[in-house]
Amino acid sequence: MQLGPSELILNEEGRIYHLNLLPEELADCIILVGDPQRVSRVSQHFDSLEISRHKREFITHTGWLKGKRISVISTGIGTDNIDIVINELDALVNIDLASREIKKEKQQLTFIRVGTSGAIQPEIKVDSFLLSNYAIGFDNVLYYYQSEAIRFPDIERAFLQHSQWETYNSQPYVVKCDEQLRKHFLDEGVVDGFTGSNVGFYGPQGRHLRLPPKDPFLNKKLASFSYENKKLTNFEMETSAIYGLSAMMGHKALSLNAIIANRASMQFSSQPARTIDELIEWTLKKLITL
Repeated sequence: MQLGPSELILNEEGRIYHLNLLPEELADCIILVGDPQRVSRVSQHFDSLEISRHKREFITHTGWLKGKRISVISTGIGTDNIDIVINELDALVNIDLASREIKKEKQQLTFIRVGTSGAIQPEIKVDSFLLSNYAIGFDNVLYYYQSEAIRFPDIERAFLQHSQWETYNSQPYVVKCDEQLRKHFLDEGVVDGFTGSNVGFYGPQGRHLRLPPKDPFLNKKLASFSYENKKLTNFEMETSAIYGLSAMMGHKALSLNAIIANRASMQFSSQPARTIDELIEWTLKKLITL
């Protein structure tokens, strides 16, 4: 089946529309960062830089580190951006852009998110690293796809019952990281987490400046949820969609978080830039031995 020009959108040079990339410019190992300025903070560690592309908030650097080809791409904030990024990266390797036909032989990509996050459990230390074992999505991106096979309905039902979730909110979904990646990256001192991916930074994460909250007990409900000794550990805004879309497409994904805030203790890191740089360096060292 040939995909139409309005569905698979390419620019005048035949590049995928939003990311402005050609297939040969992408490595099969991809670091995802939210902040466009963080791309160069990753690629500065490369031995050589091969590709540098920029369109909107999407910056891509592809290069080499100790014999391993790696791409680092900025996604911007939110699961809506992740829907664009993961779909277009998959299209680059699994759709023939010239014929607009899906390839019979599929290529698997590896996605490693390196981002910042805030903890909601008091024992999680600021400036620590957290690996997202599971993620619960408070967005609704996955409900636009046939996602039942990669979700965890028992955990979803337990959360709905515990939180008395309002029907006017998007129904949460639960997904998981790639287990091989988890085992490789889970070092001593790294928190094995259960991450909440929110649809906003303020109200949806229980922050309120001038606007009154609809549910003033939202954070308490989230922090007190536990399923088979798995507590929700932290909030950010991309992991659930990365895990869900990757799993449906047959890719591997892992989210690594620099904890720069603790909502329970009301603390914020005094050195957030240093903490994220340390996470970047640690991630690259683990990645080259993968």
